[in-house]
Amino acid sequence: MLEKIKNSAQYIRPFLGDEEYNIGLILGTGLSGLGEIMELKHSLPYREIPHFPVSTVEGHKGNLLIGKLNGKNLIAMQGRFHYYEGYSMQEVTFPIRVLHAIGVRQLFVSNAAGGVNPSFSSGDLMVITDHINLFPEHPLRGHNWEELGPRFPAMTNAYSPRLIRLAQDCARQFGITLRQGVYVGLQGPSFETPAEYNWLRIIGGDAVGMSTIPEILVARHMDMECFGISVITNSTAKPEHIQTSHAEVQDVGNAAQPRLSALLKEIISQL
Repeated sequence: MLEKIKNSAQYIRPFLGDEEYNIGLILGTGLSGLGEIMELKHSLPYREIPHFPVSTVEGHKGNLLIGKLNGKNLIAMQGRFHYYEGYSMQEVTFPIRVLHAIGVRQLFVSNAAGGVNPSFSSGDLMVITDHINLFPEHPLRGHNWEELGPRFPAMTNAYSPRLIRLAQDCARQFGITLRQGVYVGLQGPSFETPAEYNWLRIIGGDAVGMSTIPEILVARHMDMECFGISVITNSTAKPEHIQTSHAEVQDVGNAAQPRLSALLKEIISQL
């Protein structure tokens, strides 16, 4: 693991030049277009980076973007990896290890998620305040490398209260309605049944998806400051009437990009 992280980081570092890149951003389903708002210096296909997995899901372009956003140096993952693609959790989260190795200390994670809270509407933005991990495998299972983090990392403030407050302030400034809630992670790839939506609400969930939590677990293991935001792709006021498709998820993500872009640009500019 450590040697692979080192090899990947060595490949990427020459593209960074002499500048520091402390901020990382993961762009989820239907949100890859956010990379277009960057002042781009380099775009590295995942397939060219040693040991990186390759994105197999439509809407995940599979590039590591290096550049600036509102004057701040930024590294963005244009597409992520999922457990349901057949990767192990260590493979899914390997890029987070590499981002940390090249200097990233603040991680922003976006995703498209199904609405579980019946008060949410399709297209809403939800800041993640906490999560419920229902994945069948944990990315920290197995040998622990003390060089990376402790055996038993705390998750009390997995999502930075400071960054959540900053997001709220920025949203008010732009007149953007910003929901808050708990994100539930399931392995997928099937969407949830009406009964599952109801159960997820009972256990405290506000939104559900198939990503993000493994990345946050590994980032917090390395003491990175984390922020998560979901684009809500449907309303569950009547779960039995939900007819979700991947194309619809992408469409809602695309429609939400202008608001999400404006919000992230402002948050990052104030770091």
